[in-house]
Amino acid sequence: MDSVEEIFDDANGDLAIGELESAVEKYRRCVELDPQFFDGWHALGMALMKLGRFPEAIEAGQRTVALKPNDQIGWTSLSLFYNRNGDIKEAEAAGTKAKILSWGGKIAL
Repeated sequence: MDSVEEIFDDANGDLAIGELESAVEKYRRCVELDPQFFDGWHALGMALMKLGRFPEAIEAGQRTVALKPNDQIGWTSLSLFYNRNGDIKEAEAAGTKAKILSWGGKIAL
């Protein structure tokens, strides 16, 4: 059985050549094996967004920021997912949290 890191690397390769569905399946396997895998949740959200599956991307983004609430990229991506789904108020709120972090602030959940 492949390790989470090996599956993740394989998924990244799929993503790089445009095999988005395959990448999503592999990223999902990563987070099933390790639910605390921040990079797996983030990559899953990005791949789902590229497929236009915005509600699923939002769910992955929410897991991402729950794992690392003070990670700027997580909030930036979640803002993007909300924006693509037409959830402007939520997008602005997530974007504001990303800005706070860029200024050196912290987010309390």
